[in-house]
Amino acid sequence: MDLEIRNLSHKYNDLEVLKSISLEIRSGQIVCIVGPSGCGKSTLLRMIGGLEQPTSGGVYQIGEPPADSLNPLTYIFQDFALLPWRTAWGNISLVLEEHNLGAEAVRERIENVLERTRLTEFANAYPRQLSGGMKQRVAIARALAVNPAVLLMDEPLSALDSQTRELLMDDFVALWQREAFTACYVTHNLAEAVALGHKIIVLSRRPGVIRNVVEIPVPIGERQHGSPELIEIQDQLWEMMREEALSADRELADV
Repeated sequence: MDLEIRNLSHKYNDLEVLKSISLEIRSGQIVCIVGPSGCGKSTLLRMIGGLEQPTSGGVYQIGEPPADSLNPLTYIFQDFALLPWRTAWGNISLVLEEHNLGAEAVRERIENVLERTRLTEFANAYPRQLSGGMKQRVAIARALAVNPAVLLMDEPLSALDSQTRELLMDDFVALWQREAFTACYVTHNLAEAVALGHKIIVLSRRPGVIRNVVEIPVPIGERQHGSPELIEIQDQLWEMMREEALSADRELADV
């Protein structure tokens, strides 16, 4: 299933947040969205996911989700959103409970995503027993359990330290190589965008419009940390954003 965003705009009362956004998210692609603080990245993701309605324009699902998809659009949040009284297994099973699946089908789904996210031995661990990176792996496994057509990821690694973030980026790459998924990935971290995105959407300062679309020529599985080609792309992205990021920072500080 593909997603098409057509001429999408959004206002909060008189505050124009997004203006005439049009982009495509093709099946099997990871599309990253970057831009200065307050440019509407998370608002755009919420509208793609149906949590907010645009003032004009729309989001269209093209084609059918996978046959065994229980939820075509599924979020992964930065704060994990795990229930502390449930184990890793219990947190994953939560998203399956409202569906008419037999016990065997539920078990197979949970075991599959635990194995894919390297969490099998932690199935009975509670969130308090897990590191931040492991908690986020549980959140990823929970999202994958419904076999979504598109993952919507809102700063999923921003709450983690730099080493854990690097490990989770490697995990995302390994997951995608094993079974290509589709994702819209919002981040303020340009290194994440360059490491994970097939293409990167650069939004302007508010009202957010698409300034640039940057496609990464290196296949995801062949990207090396610190390679000159990727560093050059990252530097180009920063040059596109530098002045507006500074202006946005001053504006937020004034507020």
